[in-house]
Formats: sequence, C-alpha cells, structure tokens
Amino acid sequence: MTEATRRPPGTPCWVSLMVHGLDATQEFYQALFGWEFVPGPEQLGPYVRALLGGKEVAGIGRLPVDRHLRIAWTPYLATGDADETAEGVRGCGGTVAVGPLDAGEAGRMAICSDPAGAVFGVWQAKAHHGTATAGPPGTPVWNELLTYESSIGKFYRTVFGFELEPADSPGNDYATLFVDGTPVASLHGVGDGLPRDRGPHWMTYFEVADVDAAARLVVELGGRVLSPPRDGTAGRLAVVADPEGAVFTLVRSVGH
Repeated sequence: MTEATRRPPGTPCWVSLMVHGLDATQEFYQALFGWEFVPGPEQLGPYVRALLGGKEVAGIGRLPVDRHLRIAWTPYLATGDADETAEGVRGCGGTVAVGPLDAGEAGRMAICSDPAGAVFGVWQAKAHHGTATAGPPGTPVWNELLTYESSIGKFYRTVFGFELEPADSPGNDYATLFVDGTPVASLHGVGDGLPRDRGPHWMTYFEVADVDAAARLVVELGGRVLSPPRDGTAGRLAVVADPEGAVFTLVRSVGH
C-alpha cells in the first residue's frame, strides 16, 4: 500500500477521466470498484474524486457539452515545476493542450501529448499529492504506454529524467521506465497492432480480486470486454471499456 506523498518527478501520481455523463460514470465505477465520491476542484468544470476506504484513488470530470474528445483514462506524471515541464514537452516535439493552470489549492497541472500523440497529464502537487493508496482491489497499480515504437522513450527520458531498461527478449519492443531505481511504468511498441480508433495511448491497470468476475460485471454494467481474461507475466488480466468507451485493464497482480 502506498500513502500519498510528494512523488519524485516522472512518477505516475494520479489518473483522471473526463466524460459526458458524470453521474452515470460514477454509478458504473462505484458498482465495479466500490468507489465513493467527493467534490474536487472545478477549474475545468464539474469534477469529483473517487475514494476507496476514504482514500483518494482517481478523478472523474464532466466534459463541456460542445467538447467531443476521446474518452480515456489519463495518467498524470509528477513534476516539481509544471511550467518548466511543459516547456520541456514543447522543446522535445510534444504538445501542451491545456495549461499549465492552477487547480485551486490542490496543485498545478497541464495536459500534454508526446510526439506520437499519446496524451498524459503533468501534476505539480500542492495540497493534493495524488493517489493515496495503491495495491488493494479498486486502485490503479500500473500505467503502460501502447505506441508504435518504444523509441518514444527518449522523449520521456529527456522531459522527466526516466531511466529506460529495454526488454532483453528479441522481437519484443518493450521497455520499463524507472525513477530512482524503482519501476514506475512501461512502454510497449506494437507498430501496426495499435487500434486504429485510438492510436498511441496510455493504459491504466486497476487491481481487482477476480479478473473473470470483474470482466463479467463490466458487461452487466453496460461496458465491453475488448480482450478476454488471460494469464500474463504481470498476473491475470483483461482489457475492458466503460459505457462511454474509456479503455482500461483489469489485473490480478502476481502475488495478490
């Protein structure tokens, strides 16, 4: 279990989702993960923070009616200076779509994309340090970038200072990102295997007690199973989408 503290730069510290139907989305995730909700900063419109056992685990906001953006879970990477990081993103060929701007007393944020188009957030913590617990069922436990080639890791290394460790298995375009020697995220180059409707994107993994049961529940709640439950090196997992199309991975991690 990880308590919320100020994370080293580059560490994924929060995940957030922007949707059209905020109430319906809350009902979906409450039924799936047991989340409860409290109001959060509303600089970008109505926004709630999801709690599990009284600890913050994720955020969900409502998109303006006239905004038709891709509905997706977005990881936020920690930084000590959001403005400086935003400049680094631009300088390395990425795009800053929103901000940097203050989210009340919580912190300062920006929404960016890497040169291949994958969207991620930048978070400079003030009062809000991010996800307050990780490990129990219902919490985000990992983030992976699905992209054309893992060479995009050079961008993240330059902007955030990650250490990159490529997989040593031939034919597997995969790399792990480390911060201070700790693995924090991964990059998976899948070339033409990327879904045409999504392109390069970050994928959030949520821990569950039973992947098969959780996948069935997703369908019962109006979502879809995109990749049926299977066993992998990280544990048993399934790729699913919520009713608005946000894609995420259910995982029962090895050792749980």
